[in-house]
Amino acid sequence: MFKGLKPIVYNGREVWPLVEGGKGVAATNHASAGAWAAAGGIGTVSAVNADSYDPDGKIIPQVYKSLTRRERHEELIDYAIEGAVQQVQKAHDIAGGRGAININVLWEMGGAQRILHGVLERTRGLVAGVTCGAGMPYKLSEIAASYNVTYLPIVSSGRAFRALWKRAYSKAADYLSAVVYEDPWLAGGHNGLSNAEDPLKPQDPYPRVKELRDVMREGGISDEVPIVMAGGVWYLRDWSNWIDNPELGTIAFQFGTRPLLTRESPIPEGWKNKLMDIEPGEVLLHKFSPTGFYSSAVKNPFLRILETRSERQIAFSTQEAGDHTFQLDVGVKGKNFWVTRNDLLRARQWFGEGFTDALKTPDNTLVFVTPEEKGWIRKDQADCMGCLSQCSFSSWADSETNSTGRLADPRSFCIQKTLQDIAHGGPIDDNLMFAGHGAYNFKKDPFYSNGFVPSVKQLVDRILTGD
Repeated sequence: MFKGLKPIVYNGREVWPLVEGGKGVAATNHASAGAWAAAGGIGTVSAVNADSYDPDGKIIPQVYKSLTRRERHEELIDYAIEGAVQQVQKAHDIAGGRGAININVLWEMGGAQRILHGVLERTRGLVAGVTCGAGMPYKLSEIAASYNVTYLPIVSSGRAFRALWKRAYSKAADYLSAVVYEDPWLAGGHNGLSNAEDPLKPQDPYPRVKELRDVMREGGISDEVPIVMAGGVWYLRDWSNWIDNPELGTIAFQFGTRPLLTRESPIPEGWKNKLMDIEPGEVLLHKFSPTGFYSSAVKNPFLRILETRSERQIAFSTQEAGDHTFQLDVGVKGKNFWVTRNDLLRARQWFGEGFTDALKTPDNTLVFVTPEEKGWIRKDQADCMGCLSQCSFSSWADSETNSTGRLADPRSFCIQKTLQDIAHGGPIDDNLMFAGHGAYNFKKDPFYSNGFVPSVKQLVDRILTGD
């Protein structure tokens, strides 16, 4: 047992202060979450478009039959509720009364509040807490408390928590079971990096977590309510000065990337094999996500296509003005595209290389793509099922008009399509592959030598030693 680490009381029972991160679409499910709870920790079922099963135990593909986005959005909500309910029930059975089962939702996912109500209504007594980030989930406390379930907001600063506490959470203070601090520079998936923070200049998490604890104390929140450190956590020995530290109060640790490589992890073999081979610096913090948030993913050909697409980009004016005095004569139909001389020459070069179609962005720029690329961008945009509350890629919004009012952005991608595909065995080079920035440790950590893939129980036991 690692020095100073002791169980915490969570949902009325003693558990290890080790939380499984609830990773997005189908990357954390009943098998991994149930096993994590059975090992004495807090397992987390991802309630983001979770898989459901037929009577033979086979995954039911999420196929959308409706013609309109609004109707497909209703299908999506039905799939999401049914999937998450089945996942929670199965995880609860696997846990066998040990540990605890949380669910994870993204506040900015389409239909988030309806899905949360639908899942908690049908899983009464099975869910210990709801973790929720990706946005400012003001209504989280009210919804969770109405089902007698605790809540764990995910924040990246003390300032964000203060806003949530003052506006809403102080009214349901008894149901706050922990606050998750997710490091915006180190965590995998979507991150809460603010406009005031530099993505290229990581900050030390210690003073940021100390500030979060100070804000919690201002609100009268007991030091027994844990702060869960998430992002960049690999070896507990690296965090020894955080454990039993009166400045920080009770600390728990969330593991998002390490549980990807376990026998119970639902991700396909190709993804697991790639994790074994990641080098330092191979996880990219980028802003291509249609959510508008920064996110961290493995720098594979899929991400490189997005990078190079954005590099083939020029600004235009709809009338001759300033140095935009040259009429664009490639990639567009019509004469109202005025560009600089330099950009005209670049556009002609791209055209000659086969990037013959220019697509407008919401920022009065054009990106040059191949006809094939244009075809699948337009198809993915047309097939939108409203998986986000607002999507820059398709311009869907979860509102009366179902539109953001902005032009759809071809520099982004359909996140639902790619996450569903990679989670269910699609090619790892052609899809978004989320991972935390410490994923290179799989290659360095002797625990994984000779391709060893542990069970969840073996991983938890290993973490408890400090390694």
